[in-house]
Amino acid sequence: MSDTSPRSSRPGKPYRRPKKDPVRMLAFEALRAVDERDAYANLVLPPLLRKAREKGDFDGRDAALATELVYGTLRRQGTYDAVIASCVDRPLREVDPPVLDVLSLGVHQLLGTRIPSHAAVSASVELARVVLGDGRAKFVNAVLRKVAQDDLDGWVQKVAPPYDEDPEDHLAVVHSHPRWVVSALWDSLGGGRAGIERLLEADNERPEVTLVARPGRATPEELLGEEAAVPGRWSPYAVRLAEGGEPGAIEAVREGRAGVQDEGSQLVALALAHAPLDGPDERWLDGCAGPGGKAALLGALAAERGAVLVASEKQPHRAGLVAKALAGNPGPYQVIAADGTRPAWRSGSFDRVLMDVPCTGLGALRRRPEARWRRRPEDLEGFATLQRELLRAALDSVRVGGVVGYATCSPHLAETRVVVEDVLKRRGGGELIDARGLFPGVPELGEGPDVQLWPHLHGTDAMYLALIRRVG
Repeated sequence: MSDTSPRSSRPGKPYRRPKKDPVRMLAFEALRAVDERDAYANLVLPPLLRKAREKGDFDGRDAALATELVYGTLRRQGTYDAVIASCVDRPLREVDPPVLDVLSLGVHQLLGTRIPSHAAVSASVELARVVLGDGRAKFVNAVLRKVAQDDLDGWVQKVAPPYDEDPEDHLAVVHSHPRWVVSALWDSLGGGRAGIERLLEADNERPEVTLVARPGRATPEELLGEEAAVPGRWSPYAVRLAEGGEPGAIEAVREGRAGVQDEGSQLVALALAHAPLDGPDERWLDGCAGPGGKAALLGALAAERGAVLVASEKQPHRAGLVAKALAGNPGPYQVIAADGTRPAWRSGSFDRVLMDVPCTGLGALRRRPEARWRRRPEDLEGFATLQRELLRAALDSVRVGGVVGYATCSPHLAETRVVVEDVLKRRGGGELIDARGLFPGVPELGEGPDVQLWPHLHGTDAMYLALIRRVG
């Protein structure tokens, strides 16, 4: 191409090709996948980063910046949308989604990172030239220059309603959560303003990577020999990786002897495994086992006692993930593809049953920040029927005197306590066990008998567990 082009912004001015910035191009590509395909960033980003490294485009610092741009933009999307809306002359719904993604990336660099303002604007406009064209790049430039006139605190004061006038909407804008999620979390948490603000802030923090040393296959001491590894807070099998730690570089993880598993998830499996039983303790069931983290830990714990684990998962491809997680388990186990609401086994077949039910995932917003924007209040109704059916099936599957663990990665009352109370009332034949004593050393577990973990109190996902003994 010649040095001049009809696309030149001024007659006679040489046309300059926009420069491709690999970091920002990758971040934009990840955001488009999340928006267009309803993909999850934690599934989209790793292969993109791996491909960039293989091409020689990225080093470790580049990967860290790309990760921060993607996750930071998704976490703060609600706040940034409010800022952008105040700087454009049309409703946000009329701004093309790719343009909005470039703007959001730019706003995060301006308001959420230490990147100098001039560099954040320049890099974002250059990205816009590459992916949107010169015309829309001018629009991006104009909007970001307005945003750059103030910092995050200043913008929040402008765009968030006063707390005294509308507490929930104020918190929704300040902490970047949908209003209905703020309301639901506040109901579940109880208490005043301080607690809910701490929880919402914790949802916006980057979570640590936590490993589990699967008993009989690896030890925490082995994992602690890795660089940047420190002990877990609560689980005896947990090891945390400091920022920048790469699980895939650890031999025990590559071999499946250890895995990546949030400490809350570990604690739920441990509590079920240690719950007091009347009678034999020989057959355990994980009734919603995919993708296999809890099943792998339960299988190892069962093996220590000479018990067998049956891991059931409805979706065949997820059952394959469970089988991979359990491969090499030191004791007997079985993986089956079966619908937990239509048990493929006789009633009363098991001594212990874990039913970690599908849910909205509002307890894992640190790891999947986009879920907060994807979920709707009406989703709760769809999950409610399935959650009740699975709990009833779990109670049918356990023998009299055996124990069921009902777990969710959501603190929403409609998915936790309400489900348990409703099933026990309508079905009968079960009594709640006080689960708090099965979380040794873990503080602030509430009034019981069920347990709700919290990111801001325990550093875990907001896992819920109710333990139920079948009595009839």
